[in-house]
Amino acid sequence: MGKNIEIIVRDNLCQGCGTCVSLCPKQAIRLTIDEEKGIYIPKIDRASCDNCGICFNCCPCAFDNLKFLNQVIFGRKPGDPLIGHFLNCYTGYAQDNDIRYHSSSGGVITALLIFALEEEIINGALVTRMQKNKPLEPAPFIARTRQEIIEASRSKYCPVPANIALKEILKSEPKEKFAIVGLPCHILGDRRAEQINKQLNEKIILRLGLFCNHNPNFHATRIFLRKFNIQSKNIIKLHYRGQGWPGYMQVIQADNKLKIPLREYWSFLGATPFIANGCLICNDQTAELADISFGDPWLQDFKSEKVGQSIIISRTQRGEEILQKAKKAKIIELNPVSEKKIISSQLSSIYLKKKNIRGLFGKKIFTNILKPDFLDYLLALLFKLEKFCFQNRWLVRLIPFKVFSFFNTALNNLLYRKSLYDFKKYTE
Repeated sequence: MGKNIEIIVRDNLCQGCGTCVSLCPKQAIRLTIDEEKGIYIPKIDRASCDNCGICFNCCPCAFDNLKFLNQVIFGRKPGDPLIGHFLNCYTGYAQDNDIRYHSSSGGVITALLIFALEEEIINGALVTRMQKNKPLEPAPFIARTRQEIIEASRSKYCPVPANIALKEILKSEPKEKFAIVGLPCHILGDRRAEQINKQLNEKIILRLGLFCNHNPNFHATRIFLRKFNIQSKNIIKLHYRGQGWPGYMQVIQADNKLKIPLREYWSFLGATPFIANGCLICNDQTAELADISFGDPWLQDFKSEKVGQSIIISRTQRGEEILQKAKKAKIIELNPVSEKKIISSQLSSIYLKKKNIRGLFGKKIFTNILKPDFLDYLLALLFKLEKFCFQNRWLVRLIPFKVFSFFNTALNNLLYRKSLYDFKKYTE
């Protein structure tokens, strides 16, 4: 009798990745939205479950998996403690200007997937778009056409159970091959699933990982839009990114269109009260188990960037090969950069996760890669205070919106200054 996913839910650690749903041999698990927490959680049909333990064993929050899976996948420990194993680092963008402009940061993932599909390297790709009838909720699916891949471009700043679509890969024709796109938790869940189900390992030949600090819960967008007197039921379509870099949130209603710059809305959506506990303990910022990882270039060099570029980490030979093939075919542009540039571009988030600052006073699952000091514990207390104050229904009614944004911005500025100090010590 094995452990099941209910242990993860009970301990409030579920990241809602959806891996357990796809791997359950009895199809006894379904994902539901917990309306109070604003996240996806799995629910087990006890009549069908035989406690085989597969759902627990494929969960990215069940074990400290990074070191073990690095040995399995790359044959060695993580090469760099901050960004993991890698072959090369680049900046780049899609050569198709339309794809580049309408994507989150350069459109390289969209361009690569279309290239791989048209070159018959893959038969489809696991990606995510927003539901047509519920535009604030995501819809993971297997894209099999150029247009479907384009529909799934842009970031989704809400809970995304991408790995529920692994089930469709398992149902596919025997010789079909697939790429998957996901956050670190999705890639970690998939890698665990591939260890359990060898059929999945044979079918998935390319894993594209997205850098991730966290994904906000469903409450974040709904509460933010109330500032503009927008109710969820009146929204026809919502895009979180696109139209250049760093991009805009675009909210389309029947009689109104609203554009909000990323820097304006992320100061609210990115706040600690909207982060699920499972995200608080995560120690993987750069999708370390992907074949290729992608993120925004938050660097001084790109201060004047208006259209969009990505920072890119190739981690496997297969990932490096497809990048070079796409570059040779003039599908993407690539320019080498140092790993220090990659780290600098994600500095606050990497140190936040590698020291587990948000989770220092919570349940420990993952190892602290870097040892936290006194100031880190002080920051952890401030994050804890922020989460408590702005999740308390009575307190939040008394605190103005501007105070919330100011506190969160100030806290992140403190985090950045501390991470900059640590980075200087790290590179000495």
